[in-house]
Amino acid sequence: MSATPARRSLAAVTLLALLVLSGCTTGPAHARRISAHQPTPSASPFVPSTSPSASPSPTAKPAPGSLDWYLSQVPTFPEAPPPQPVPLPLPTTGAAPFWHRLPTDQKVAFITIDDGGLARPSEVADFVWRAHIPVTMFLNSPAAEEYPEYFRQIQVAGGVVENHTINHNSLAGRSYDYQKREICGAADRLEALFGRRATLFRPPFGEHDSTTLRAAHDCGAKAVVHWTETVHEGKVRYQTPEKVVRPGDVLLMHFRPALMDDLLAALKAIHRAGLTPALLEDYVL
Repeated sequence: MSATPARRSLAAVTLLALLVLSGCTTGPAHARRISAHQPTPSASPFVPSTSPSASPSPTAKPAPGSLDWYLSQVPTFPEAPPPQPVPLPLPTTGAAPFWHRLPTDQKVAFITIDDGGLARPSEVADFVWRAHIPVTMFLNSPAAEEYPEYFRQIQVAGGVVENHTINHNSLAGRSYDYQKREICGAADRLEALFGRRATLFRPPFGEHDSTTLRAAHDCGAKAVVHWTETVHEGKVRYQTPEKVVRPGDVLLMHFRPALMDDLLAALKAIHRAGLTPALLEDYVL
């Protein structure tokens, strides 16, 4: 699978800068991971494999559940088409658009991962990097603040961080001031942690109202993104009778113990549909 070249080049430049700043320019390079249960803010940054497309030895079958096993199960995708960004409403509308799926006919689908507080499987960053999986992370800011190095690893591997509020409360029916505090507050914290202001927003539980769309717009969100399929414990749950991923669909999963299985299931479902995974942010400019 191939990620957007410019974004992978940017990730490589970011990685080099992190290595220089952390004084890790000497000694052998190898993958570094933090514990999923003990955050280590001073830990060295993630160093991905020097051969992102490496595959297991042809003479030995990888052990089920190992990183090499997951890599061996990833389908081969055609190159993603050059992104054609979707049209956005004029900013004078004062509200962000709400999408269950992106309005595109290009043969692509999008993988998103929510929350961050429950579980953080240790090999996700390596998997994302070596399999070239484009992912968007909708994070709650407290989880991001507690485990910043974990999410930075995925960011360096090519993932992008977006906004999922501070407290993960339902926003529908709440006042404008409350919703703006939740959305803008998370955007401010995530920007401070990851060096980029979120341009997409996902409301907790998908619950929103017209006030949510106004507050999201006023906090800098270009769009509010829902989903069209969910993935849990390695199974894709479709929300349409066709039970197939369509162009522009958005697949939702969470930072839970079975995230590696969920990523693999999403990739296989996208492949069966004749589509290629793509990055949301390449289509919303």
